[in-house]
Amino acid sequence: MDSQKLSAFLSSLVSQLFLLLLLLFPDSDSTQRTNLFPLISHFISSQQVAASLTFLSISRKRKRTHSSEEELEPTHDDKTSRLGHGLSQLGFTQLPDSFRNSFKMSSSTFRWLSGLLEPLLDCRDPVGLPLNLSADIRLGIGLFRLVNGSTYSEIATRFEVTESVTRFCVKQLCRVLCTNFRFWVAFPGPEELGLISKSFEELTGLPNCCGVIDCTRFKIIKIDGSNSSKDEDSIAVQIVVDSSSRMLSIVAGIRGDKGDSRVLKSSTLYKDIEEKKLLNSSPICVNGVAVDQYLIGDGGYPLLPWLMVPFVDANPGSSEENFNAAHNLMRVPALKAIASLKNWGVLSRPIDEDFKTAVALIGACSILHNALLMREDFSGLFEELGDYSLHDESSQYYSDASLEENSTEKKASAIRSALATRARVQHDSSYHRDPSSSVQ
Repeated sequence: MDSQKLSAFLSSLVSQLFLLLLLLFPDSDSTQRTNLFPLISHFISSQQVAASLTFLSISRKRKRTHSSEEELEPTHDDKTSRLGHGLSQLGFTQLPDSFRNSFKMSSSTFRWLSGLLEPLLDCRDPVGLPLNLSADIRLGIGLFRLVNGSTYSEIATRFEVTESVTRFCVKQLCRVLCTNFRFWVAFPGPEELGLISKSFEELTGLPNCCGVIDCTRFKIIKIDGSNSSKDEDSIAVQIVVDSSSRMLSIVAGIRGDKGDSRVLKSSTLYKDIEEKKLLNSSPICVNGVAVDQYLIGDGGYPLLPWLMVPFVDANPGSSEENFNAAHNLMRVPALKAIASLKNWGVLSRPIDEDFKTAVALIGACSILHNALLMREDFSGLFEELGDYSLHDESSQYYSDASLEENSTEKKASAIRSALATRARVQHDSSYHRDPSSSVQ
């Protein structure tokens, strides 16, 4: 096996080992996994992965056998001279703002990601049709499509390649991210959930919250095969985020005409929580009520012991109103994550792709969203709007009463009332310390 194929194989193997690790040791935190599996942890570490795989990969200046077929070949006259050349050769500047506008990340993050993905992007060219493109160019083409939403023909002109090469590079980037790096979006174990709930408690005073769930829709352009006319369809995307807007779970691929609660019930997340595979730590006592680990959701979801939704028509000045105020504050990270996703150029307008490809684009942008946060690169985090209500779709999709059972709802109501009382105490305490700082 040559070096290129070997490095790609090892990269793929590492990602699969990580997934196996999560399945075999779901309750282990990252520190325990590091102690148990030092070799795997060495490859998984975000900084060390790049170094390891770059070391395994062969030079970008290697020569390849040119095929007589030109369909997937770069259009540059001297193809060999393009090998090993960076994006600067195509006129992309390293100035921070300019680079971020093109690729939604800093140049250092781009170099890290390129080194990490190089073995996988380089090794799977069409048989007999090598592209003769460096990993930087391949990654740049894919990111340019995701970030700017440019058409394939526009990107082909910008990168001096054929349109078919552009399509291949975009598809390849999405496939590599969604297949080999999907563990960048993973539901945390108990110890990390404890840290997440602590961050939410510090924000509002409400304990044991392990994330915020929300659902949004992305429009796609549907082509009617009978008359080649175009119409709009939509894809429902359900996410769970922590207080930093990092995605802990994503479900995509369900038709957008389904309500939020129906999307939830169709997901493995719902099944895993109901079967106590997730959110299964011991409850804490709040005002004499056992409060399980829970998620925060809008009014489009049912009230469940592990899913807290706002009170309807809360009276002014009541503990219910205090709970709703805290609830609204806790939902901001989810709205910010949705706004950030919809700020990717390819997702900011109706997606002109088939359904499967559209889902892959959404998945790739979501994985990159987390990768940027992991790198503490906030280029992709949408911060322009102080009010994220534009991305709040809770009024459009209503809960499905069939998901609720009387005994379950009674337990959930008791938990919510106990949390409302806690919210009231937190409100009064904050007001007495600083009248301008209390949650209103």
